[in-house]
Amino acid sequence: MKKATATMKKSDSGDGNEGTSPSQLIDARIEELADWRGKMLSQVRALIKQAEPEVVEEWKWRGVPVWERSGIICTGETYKGAVKLTFAKGASLEDPSGLFNSSLEGNTRRAIDFHEGDTIDEEALTALIRAAAALNMSKVAGSRKKTSG
Repeated sequence: MKKATATMKKSDSGDGNEGTSPSQLIDARIEELADWRGKMLSQVRALIKQAEPEVVEEWKWRGVPVWERSGIICTGETYKGAVKLTFAKGASLEDPSGLFNSSLEGNTRRAIDFHEGDTIDEEALTALIRAAAALNMSKVAGSRKKTSG
């Protein structure tokens, strides 16, 4: 099991930020946005870390914040008009509150686009984050059983 200190490991950013932790890079992204998107990304990040204290923060694909626990839970991309939280296995998750509002046609991913002025349904998002982490952990546990048997 990864410890919380694993948040400091480097990832495949490929953008010349060697020596800077993923968490520091995410901090810098939030600061550089300096508008509603930075505030929204900061709020979402805090909820992810609160919902899954063992989450590992990564910085991948030349500048995308990624939150992992036994696999990718979600990514946090920022665009001109939206902060997009993309769940890697979102199509496999129950979404009783209807948070997913983007990438609905795919077989794997689902996303939530947050726009300026949106409020976050913290309870529903927390449940979705926990469900995504649990799905990842169940797949890891399942693969261990297959290889050890």
